[in-house]
Amino acid sequence: MSAPKWLTHFGLSRSPFTKAIADEDLWVPSSRKRIVERLVEACRGHDHVLLTGEPGIGKTCVLRALRHRLPEAGFRLTYCHNATLGRRDFYRQLCLALGLSPSATAAAVFYAINQHVKDLGAERVHPVFLLDESHLLHQQVLEHLHILSNYEWDSAPLLSLVLVGLPELRDRMRLRKNRSLYSRIHTRLHLGEPSPEDTFEYVEYRLRLAGTDRDPFDSDALALLHEASGGRLRDIDRIATDALKRAARRKLKRVDRKLLEAAVDVDGD
Repeated sequence: MSAPKWLTHFGLSRSPFTKAIADEDLWVPSSRKRIVERLVEACRGHDHVLLTGEPGIGKTCVLRALRHRLPEAGFRLTYCHNATLGRRDFYRQLCLALGLSPSATAAAVFYAINQHVKDLGAERVHPVFLLDESHLLHQQVLEHLHILSNYEWDSAPLLSLVLVGLPELRDRMRLRKNRSLYSRIHTRLHLGEPSPEDTFEYVEYRLRLAGTDRDPFDSDALALLHEASGGRLRDIDRIATDALKRAARRKLKRVDRKLLEAAVDVDGD
């Protein structure tokens, strides 16, 4: 099957701004590398983590980078994204993610997870629970998570909780009723707004990964791309892809500011 014309027009071997990308090819901006390092350090130290940031600025990319960095031999990562479940169903989901058979009652489910975590500890494998969209967690789940973080009278850190969510998650954690869990989270990270340099670096990296070392975007087009997307990767992907397709249809080798404006404005062109 031949490649789409807009790819061959720019000498690309594949679509540069697709979500389908291997962990080892994942882009982490220079400004985020320290965040990844601190996540790795926290997991190696068996600590708990709070990671917050606005939508679309790279929280998932940071988690995937963490997964790539931690050795499989010493860690067991479990990713959970359905944060709107009640306590029992939440723990049943954890059981399924861990390959356990969920039981009928909340107590039985929690016991199964508790025992599984202890078994992993005996095997010198450290479990890491990545709980995405944690700002949506039911209060009863949040209140119960501190039990998972408190083994053997707080003397045995048998797992790491990584709570990931929007900035309001930090506000929820500061509430008095959540202070028991929050006090156990020593690594608290926040992803700030992406810079224009992050956007430029991302576009260059993805184009190079797709088979070209030529940058088809003018500098003012890149500046507008950052402004229009706010540095959010999914918006950069959408706008940049549309701009390249428009340029190819017009047989242009460069994307200037005017063409990028048309891509931003879905009613343009």
